[in-house]
Amino acid sequence: MIFANRAEAGRALAERLAATVTGKHPLILALPRGGLPVAGPVAERLGGELDIVVVRKIGAPGHPEFGVGAIAEDGPPVFDQDNLRYAGVSEDGVAGVLSAERVELRRRIRRYRGDRPAPAPAGRTVIVIDDGLATGVTAHAALCWVRGQDPARLILAAPVCAPQARDALAAEADEVVCLSAPDPFVAVGRWYDDFEQLTDEDVGNFIMC
Repeated sequence: MIFANRAEAGRALAERLAATVTGKHPLILALPRGGLPVAGPVAERLGGELDIVVVRKIGAPGHPEFGVGAIAEDGPPVFDQDNLRYAGVSEDGVAGVLSAERVELRRRIRRYRGDRPAPAPAGRTVIVIDDGLATGVTAHAALCWVRGQDPARLILAAPVCAPQARDALAAEADEVVCLSAPDPFVAVGRWYDDFEQLTDEDVGNFIMC
């Protein structure tokens, strides 16, 4: 399944979620940046409130693209123990990277949210959305943060997922919804014709709409 762009993927995901989500006004939390164009059509279709949960990947020292963990909002770090072993580092060994990512996380929260308070998931149906799940480490951090806010129901949804990430996250949410789980997965961008990278300004425009 190849999606034309994130908006098309979001419309398809919205139809799938409409068949399973009951109740009024769910909270739709996108992972910026790429999750927002997917989450917008979902919020519109379900009559939900669109907001964000800000997450940062923790990269291996010297290899920032190789994620060994992630942090979300003011929550604790979540680590992928297999990736830590593969990278040959410990949790203590990425303390410097973690500190730098917390600084960037706070910057993005200020940039994206301004003076608005963080979303309040307590007692609500919450749907966490990204444009795809590769390792699932950032989604894991987001789910842990939301779960700590006591939602009534917690759903993770993405148009395309690596089967291993989907299965690993099944225990972290009440439901995981993936439209496609190709194997081999390779990368999220492979499953989109248009996978343009978004900017901080794009995020602000989505939230203000």
